[in-house]
Amino acid sequence: MKYLNIDGQSFYNMIVNASNKLEEQKEYVNALNVFPVPDGDTGTNMSMTFRTAVSELQNINDMSLSEVSRKLAKGALMGARGNSGVILSQIFRGIAKGLEGKNEANALEFANSLMEGSKSAYKAVMRPTEGTILTIVRAAGESAIKSNQSDVTELLGEVCEYSKLILDKTPEMLPVLKKAKVVDAGGMGLLIILQGMYEALQQGMELVEVKEIKETSMESAAKNLGEQNIKFGYCTEFFIRSNNSDINKFKNNIETMGDSMVVVSDDDIIKVHIHTNDPGWVLSQAIKLGELSKIKIDNMREQHRHVLSIEDNSYSGEKAAASENEETPSKTEVELKKYAFISVAMGEGIKNIFEDLGVDFIIEGGQTMNPSTQDILECINNINAENILILPNNKNIIMAANQAAELSDKSVKVVATKTIPQGITAVTVFNPDGDLDANIKAMEEAINSVTSGSVTYAVRDTEMDGKIIKEGNILGLVEGKIQEVGENMFVVCQDIIEHMVNEESELITILYGKDCEEERVKEFVANLEDKYSNLDIQSYNGQQPLYYFIVSVE
Repeated sequence: MKYLNIDGQSFYNMIVNASNKLEEQKEYVNALNVFPVPDGDTGTNMSMTFRTAVSELQNINDMSLSEVSRKLAKGALMGARGNSGVILSQIFRGIAKGLEGKNEANALEFANSLMEGSKSAYKAVMRPTEGTILTIVRAAGESAIKSNQSDVTELLGEVCEYSKLILDKTPEMLPVLKKAKVVDAGGMGLLIILQGMYEALQQGMELVEVKEIKETSMESAAKNLGEQNIKFGYCTEFFIRSNNSDINKFKNNIETMGDSMVVVSDDDIIKVHIHTNDPGWVLSQAIKLGELSKIKIDNMREQHRHVLSIEDNSYSGEKAAASENEETPSKTEVELKKYAFISVAMGEGIKNIFEDLGVDFIIEGGQTMNPSTQDILECINNINAENILILPNNKNIIMAANQAAELSDKSVKVVATKTIPQGITAVTVFNPDGDLDANIKAMEEAINSVTSGSVTYAVRDTEMDGKIIKEGNILGLVEGKIQEVGENMFVVCQDIIEHMVNEESELITILYGKDCEEERVKEFVANLEDKYSNLDIQSYNGQQPLYYFIVSVE
């Protein structure tokens, strides 16, 4: 269909259709990821970012082109997940700038907005790498500017054609893509968005509806996607000290009061997890069995409005027992601290380590689940401190953390930790009585003294750095690079430690995951102690998913 001009409604249809297309094809985009480990997949991050952006448009009153693009950009900014999501948010921030003040746009004006999207994306990246999503958005902008089309539909058709041509050349720009025989995943995600926008104009779609999400296996494993409309709003967790071996009556009693219920017992300890609208009532039933401890109640609606959410953000500072008649102190009643920490972590054991080190707010996330800008910003807003320090603990979360820091009016600093061991070391050297700049310098220096490794499994067949990798192989990584490929997690872990240890090494720390047998881990650690008798070796049950071991050498 011919469009000499597009208005807000047309642009809305373009965006929603693009979002639906990306959601449908996100697993295909995920499959293009070069690195064969279970990481924060590009397609999932881009789709979740874009769907959060689209959710901002659902109750919009002003359907002018300017307002639709502005709201879209705002939603993408807040919902940005992972580096690809942050870059995507900047693309639409630039597009919104190009469409500012317009009720409708002709082909030239729309072309200019695409070029603004390219400029904005490049500005957001300190060291732009060609052969990525940046190359594709620049190709889109440049081809739009050079086009002589007066029909926006034809213009967008040319943009898609040229963008695909450049995308097919990305393996020649990045050797790692050529070796893996794939095109760039982020670039493919952007092309799908452009094609979805083009399809909406081409078919003259009048009112496009947002399609429901089908949960993927990766998202299900991470247990973190939730729903935008949460039926039971309070995530309630606690322990009961009780010798009452019959807990079935208690389970049956509270079952109708919520969902996602887990009640498990070990000797005289009962752990309870439930999503409910009346946590006070649940606690009143629990206290009949025995003494309560480690009570944690999170308002999921408040923490995750407008986003597909992480279920279990935990504020470690709120450890006082709660009852039906008690209220959480308001922010104004909480004493202003000099320093506070936000850390991203996954695995109960690892979260406990950060809590014990004094971290105030822990966002559950990591490789399989990159928290959004809004997730991080909401944590910032819930902390009452003069200075807030963020530990991303993952290279794919640093950009979203920086974006959240920029959006906050508080004093927020991001310490660019790329691994869990770096995050732990950074907190360990922190001096609560010290100067902010001196602390940051000390933490950055400490981070550089840590060598990080991990043991996981391959999610696809590939060849990397001369190594033939088959799906299911055990992979040993050192500083993010695949160092060992094998069949046994303990052998691979021992091999990477051998690569990591040098003459200056003093300490080996091992965090073992929830898929490791504790007795075998003890035997493994004992063997390491014999082999490295001159080093201190410590191990903790991190309970992290996907990664059998996270290792550091200092």
